[in-house]
This record gives sequence, C-alpha cells and structure tokens, in this order.
Amino acid sequence: MDLGPDELRAVLGLEPHPTCGFVAETFRSTARVEVGGVPGGFEGTRPLGSSLYFLVTPEANIRLHRIRNDQLYHHYLGSPLEVLLLLPDGATQIRVVGSDIRAGMRPQLLLPGGTFHTSRLPDGGWALLASTEWPGVEPADVEQGDPEGLAASHPDAADWLQSHVHPIGTAPFPR
Repeated sequence: MDLGPDELRAVLGLEPHPTCGFVAETFRSTARVEVGGVPGGFEGTRPLGSSLYFLVTPEANIRLHRIRNDQLYHHYLGSPLEVLLLLPDGATQIRVVGSDIRAGMRPQLLLPGGTFHTSRLPDGGWALLASTEWPGVEPADVEQGDPEGLAASHPDAADWLQSHVHPIGTAPFPR
C-alpha cells in the first residue's frame, strides 16, 4: 500500500507551517542549555535539541528562511528535494536530498546555522523528511528571507530565486 501526502498528514499529525510545508514536532529536549552556553549570542536558554517531520508538496514548499541553529535534514519517503543554500559567506550551493545515492543524492543534508535556504521538488510529487536541530529551535531563531536582497548578496542564485521563490503571502500556502 502506497502512502500519499494526505494520508501522511493524517497519520503523522502534520499541520501547515509558515516555512516548512506541513510539520509535526517529534522531539524537544527537556534539558536546557543555559544562557551563554551556546556560542553565537543566543538570548535565553535553549533545549539541547529538537526534531520534526516535514512534508513538502508543490503547493507547500520550504519558504526562504534561515534558523540560527545547525540542522540536519533526513529524507524518508517520496521524491528528491533540491535545496538551495545561501551561505553566510556569500557562497551558493544546490544539494539534492533523496534516496538515489548513485545519482549523487544523499539521504541527509547538513544546513549550517545562519544559512538561508529554500527548496523545490524537481520531479514533482512530494517528499517526507525530518529535521534535527541543535540546540533546539525557538521561534526567535527563525528569520524569513528577502528574495531580492539575497539575490543581490548571492548573485549566483538570482535566477533560481526569481523563478522559484515568492515573497511570504504571495504564493499558494498550505491549508
């Protein structure tokens, strides 16, 4: 029996999310890192780690954003996901997270903290992934990206951003 995105949403309790398609948090550490215990000027305490499932569909893709924390994507089911990484040093990378190892895909993808990123499904369909973050993410750690500003600071990604990224509130959003 093949699972589809609607059944995955129901079974896993995935809800619409402003940056990551459909999401269900699966873990949030009760242990906390104290103020000053994490490099980079985080304000307040943070959980040691957090993780979540996320489902990407053509209508509910990853919106251009960054989090302050390192995160690791894990691909579980469905189509490969092409991820555009806009690194803080101005470098641009495109990585594909998926199951076709021979084609150069990898089932995991590290996104260094502070990296703006977005995605697309190059083959259509949908993808079920997870993200593990350390320290755990709090709402203050998430920042929406400005496509025009990032196209200026990452000129190698300007065409990709213009063709695949829509400002928040202008493209279809999951319901």
